[in-house]
Amino acid sequence: MTELPTPGAGATDDTPSAAAPVPAAGAAEVPAETPAGTPAGTAADAPAGSGRIGELLHAAVTAVGGVERPGQIAMAEAVAAAVDGREHLLVQAGTGTGKSLAYLVPALAHGDRVVVATATLALQRQLVERDLPRTVDALQPLLRRRPQFAMLKGRSNYLCLHRVHEGAPSDEGEGLFDPAEVLGGPTSKLGQDIVRLRDWADETETGDRDDMSPGVSDRAWAQMAVSSKECLGATRCPYGGECFAESARERAKLADVVVTNHALLAIDALEGAPVLPEHELLIVDEAHELVSRVTGIATAELTTGAVNRAVKRAAKLANEKAVDSLQAAAENFHGLMEIAQPGRVEELPENIGYAVAAIREAARAVITSIGEVRDKGVTDEDAVRKQALASVETIHDTTDRMLEGSEYEVLWIENNDRFGAGTSSLRVAPLSVSGLLRENLYKERSVVLTSATLKLGGDFNGVGLSLGLGPEGRIGEGGRVPAGAAGRDDIGEPLAESTPAWRAMDVGSPFDYPKQGILYVARHLPPPGREPDRPAMLDELAELIEAAGGRTLGLFSSMRAAKAAAEALRSRVPGEILLQGEDTLGELIRNFSASTESCLFGTLSLWQGVDVPGSACQLVVMDRIPFPRPDDPLMSARQKAVEEHGGNGFMAVAATHAALLMAQGAGRLIRAAEDRGVVAVLDSRLATARYGGFFRSSMPDFWYTTDRNQVRRSLAAINAAAVPPRPVKAR
Repeated sequence: MTELPTPGAGATDDTPSAAAPVPAAGAAEVPAETPAGTPAGTAADAPAGSGRIGELLHAAVTAVGGVERPGQIAMAEAVAAAVDGREHLLVQAGTGTGKSLAYLVPALAHGDRVVVATATLALQRQLVERDLPRTVDALQPLLRRRPQFAMLKGRSNYLCLHRVHEGAPSDEGEGLFDPAEVLGGPTSKLGQDIVRLRDWADETETGDRDDMSPGVSDRAWAQMAVSSKECLGATRCPYGGECFAESARERAKLADVVVTNHALLAIDALEGAPVLPEHELLIVDEAHELVSRVTGIATAELTTGAVNRAVKRAAKLANEKAVDSLQAAAENFHGLMEIAQPGRVEELPENIGYAVAAIREAARAVITSIGEVRDKGVTDEDAVRKQALASVETIHDTTDRMLEGSEYEVLWIENNDRFGAGTSSLRVAPLSVSGLLRENLYKERSVVLTSATLKLGGDFNGVGLSLGLGPEGRIGEGGRVPAGAAGRDDIGEPLAESTPAWRAMDVGSPFDYPKQGILYVARHLPPPGREPDRPAMLDELAELIEAAGGRTLGLFSSMRAAKAAAEALRSRVPGEILLQGEDTLGELIRNFSASTESCLFGTLSLWQGVDVPGSACQLVVMDRIPFPRPDDPLMSARQKAVEEHGGNGFMAVAATHAALLMAQGAGRLIRAAEDRGVVAVLDSRLATARYGGFFRSSMPDFWYTTDRNQVRRSLAAINAAAVPPRPVKAR
């Protein structure tokens, strides 16, 4: 069998700079030596913590049954310094660092209120149900006080008691109705869900949708919850004193630590109406997700369905002529959208522009006339009017924004297959959110942003720029304060004011990636094209799965490619191939983690949302580099803007997007100190293209090879030495 060169035997492209021998078949461990050179700014050799923060961290980690790690100590001390110095901090903390305790301990020690924002429900639950209770118990004797904590979400995440007891406003504008009776009847699935919600309302202490198990459909929940615009207000609502959402806000006002999500943080920062209590410190965990979540909140959509709903809700509350005008404008818009081609709209076509303007003017007239009309047939008129106003105002604000034609906004037509064939919508989103974040996130508080993937291509500049932190503001070694130059944002636009000052550090990971994992690139495969049918890639994938004995997480760049691979391989490989969409994601992950031979194939949510430590996942496969689609309106607009300002649009936008996903995807492999395995990228461009090094340096520093025979031997050895898998517990 062919072995890679041992140290001193002469390195090849497949060999790390300090070459490491790969185990022959039968050996359980993957390459043993770390490539020479430790990245600057890591904390792999940090000394044990000392002083107050070290004492508190030791108590907290001991309480959860762990041991402090060098990276965790370094991060805790850096967070404490940032809070004391009222600075901003980016921290890359690899899997296994224990970063939640590393930021919670100094935050609690400081004493002022802290808001912790996460992207996922899983991390919110971990903080509130496990990390915070144990940490507070451990620190109370040392702090001589007991910090309080609470979770806060947007209003629509909580049951509305007014709707539970009085009914939901009819879309026909005729007052309140009983959804369980009207929408399919009490014996339908929807009716049963609504009856369950009413029963649950008498039992729950929080009214939080995520506390209900099993849950209900989105449609059922929508009948029993309201947005902030639809809410009557605590003082006007007969159930204001018992309101779940208001109770959550009151608990947050009294808490020392408020745990929330990126969406609510974005609303608080961007909409000018504070929804979070005042705080001195903001910690953004899973910070690699923040830009996409903020972009989502800042994106607006105009659909015929939304306008028609607004018409129905306002029908008996507004001037008939104004309502008829809005209906006619909606019908005209619908006809144009049926024949419109999807894609970016750099300037609204004249006919669509007139249609959008007609909707805006009609919506303005409806808003003005709501309240002038009184109809005795409308019951609980306040609630009905509030919902109608919310719908029409949203339509007006969206059309007004679209007609502004700002160079800093991107407008596009999108097919909405989920709403039925032939339905399209007009959407608008900011070209970049870095300016919004720079202006609204960093003032009046210290901000700590942390994730396992903040360094792309070996530095923080790409992610920092997208978060509103330019390299001109980075505080250098020895505490050098930047000169305060304004610089440019992430699309190359000159800034009118200086970027916030910030520090960055990489505290590394406790895992020994070169010993625990291999990065294999299938250099021999032809570069992928647009079609998902890649016979050579499927042959390679089948051979890798067979060598690994199953145990494979397949990360695909599209659902179409994932389905094609599953269909092609189900008859070729032993064990079950689970496919995203064929069951709930939680159930798929549980089944995958409990089996020794199964594979799980899927797309975006699997790249970032899977945590399966142990032998169930020993091979992570990426079918191709996940560049954004060339016709993606927002990404292509950002890329063009960078190029117009003299930058490299491909590297700044497309490559950065793909590198972040690949770093997250590769992170699915090693989740515990005992884990061993291979990340296989079935895209030869990672080895042959000039940008390949950028991507590889963005991923964990696994031992790198393009030797297909060697990787099969290593997979077989890892499979032979595997212990039984550890099933994932249901959340």
